[in-house]
Amino acid sequence: MTADRRMLVVWCPDWPAVAAVAAAGEVLTRPAAVFSANRVVACTEVARAGGVRRGMRRREAESRCPGLAVFGADDGRDARLFENVAQAVEDLVVGLEVVRPGLIAVPVAGAAGYYGGEPRLAEKLLDQVSAAAGVECQIGISEGLFAATLAARRGALVEPGQAAQFLAPLPIAELDQPDADRAELVDLLVRLGLRTLGAFAALGERDVTARFGRAGVLAHRLAHGRSDRPPLRRRPAPELSLTESFDPPLARVDVAAFLAKNLATRFHAALAARGLACTRLGIYATTENGEQLGRVWRCAEPLTPQGVADRVRWQFEGWLRAVPGQRPTSGVIRLRLEPEETVEGRSLQLGLWRGGAPGSGAGADEDESAERAGRAFVRVQSLLGPDGVLTPLFDGGRDPAGRVRLVPWGDPREPATPPEATWPGRLPSPSPATVVTPPLPVQVVDEQGNPVGLTARKRLTAPPDRLRVAGGPPRQITDWAGPWPVTSGRRATGPQQARLQLLLAGAGDAPGQAVLVLCSGTENPQWTVEGSYD
Repeated sequence: MTADRRMLVVWCPDWPAVAAVAAAGEVLTRPAAVFSANRVVACTEVARAGGVRRGMRRREAESRCPGLAVFGADDGRDARLFENVAQAVEDLVVGLEVVRPGLIAVPVAGAAGYYGGEPRLAEKLLDQVSAAAGVECQIGISEGLFAATLAARRGALVEPGQAAQFLAPLPIAELDQPDADRAELVDLLVRLGLRTLGAFAALGERDVTARFGRAGVLAHRLAHGRSDRPPLRRRPAPELSLTESFDPPLARVDVAAFLAKNLATRFHAALAARGLACTRLGIYATTENGEQLGRVWRCAEPLTPQGVADRVRWQFEGWLRAVPGQRPTSGVIRLRLEPEETVEGRSLQLGLWRGGAPGSGAGADEDESAERAGRAFVRVQSLLGPDGVLTPLFDGGRDPAGRVRLVPWGDPREPATPPEATWPGRLPSPSPATVVTPPLPVQVVDEQGNPVGLTARKRLTAPPDRLRVAGGPPRQITDWAGPWPVTSGRRATGPQQARLQLLLAGAGDAPGQAVLVLCSGTENPQWTVEGSYD
């Protein structure tokens, strides 16, 4: 191993939780956790001392740690606040690469010699980040980004040439880093009895290739303490850079996020045309007042168009939403995307059938149609704004409207809460084909014409006989099912509520209609139609 391959990593523990607490104006002495899909993805040290762990469900986390501050995951927030840390590091060393919010990589060669050795450089960076950014960090040095990252988590400065010995006793689960999804590979290795990185590294490379394929070979290199990519990489051609000018100047994050999608698609297409993919992305901007901004993002896997767009958006959030005195004094008039490092694009090659099933003959046609539709959606967004095109996403929840969330076209389609989870009070299948928004007020009466309501035990006071929409004729109820009590999952504090499915008689030759209704209150009950069934 040569010295120029040694990396220094600055790691800010629990960064998503630290950023969420800072954005909310809270203090780190209070337990806090960040949740995605109702599970903990990060928590503060105080919360961890209270029993909170990653992957834990929200209800269990709150029961173990009373007073836990709950925050949602927000990549933009994490990147925006991490810009202060990156700037603090850049004040001492040059050539830093942001791996992800919370993790920075710096080449050791040059900086260590300037500051009098690696331990002295690490000490200077610790003091600088603490003083300038006001956050705690840990530093690790080793060969390659993977080994240096694990060294930073342990605050270790690994001696040159000792990366493999440092990694050998560590658990095999360390291969599954946030920026490289290897959960399935790790699970397979554990089931095969390979519990440590050293045990995996002891396997022959030919055997690893035959059994685990390309993903296994890459993980095997990491377990050996080698670089995540071979040292000889293709140098990008100058014409692969993408430069875009803006008039009027770009001064809003939402506009930057929207434009980043188109830029990312063009940038990726230019690389793909040459059989390349980007693994280090340089984002450089010039403001109207002549300020020069720049940051390099390093990625463990080749960037997709969405990955490029995300990093451009995160970087603009860091620039445009920085504290006064650190943010640009004017809008951005020029943006350049620079492929600082490229690799062969084989890992991004699409499958033969792509959008269609093998043998169906529809894959290419479906892909072409999807591409045309995508271009049309982007065109509509350019006229109406990012929220001009929304697509439905099936999400978790108890009521029909709450189980569907509208996501702007091009944004990540990730459920906020798990749809497959157990939701007490959720309606049985099937769900209504049409959800009425806002709910339609109606009246429901019994045979004598008296309003039907709920008892204290959420039972109907009488069988429903007729339904009337304000100003319309009564509709005969031929059958009904329910009621199903409405619950929020916590102790109820509002009026009693229950849902019913009603089958209404048809008018003339028209067929009957099934509707979903909600009854609220035991005295003077209020009825609304929430949806209808086909």
